[in-house]
Amino acid sequence: MFSIEHEFDSTVITLVDEGDAPLGEDVIINAFEECVTITQHDPRTDRTQTITLSVTQLHDLGAALDLPEGVYQRARGKAE
Repeated sequence: MFSIEHEFDSTVITLVDEGDAPLGEDVIINAFEECVTITQHDPRTDRTQTITLSVTQLHDLGAALDLPEGVYQRARGKAE
């Protein structure tokens, strides 16, 4: 299950784990104009971890999901 909310300066996507136990903690993706943050609570340390991706890194991740194993470089400067 997931939800999408539009805030003033970002879009917030929350991914909720559904299925057999043990379930993972919710993942919160916050998409800003200049970057994307991915946040998840770690119950082992009782801390929230955040990863920040630039827009370029996000596009690379999207491209990588559809490619076989290897090393790639996307062409820069064209509309995505």
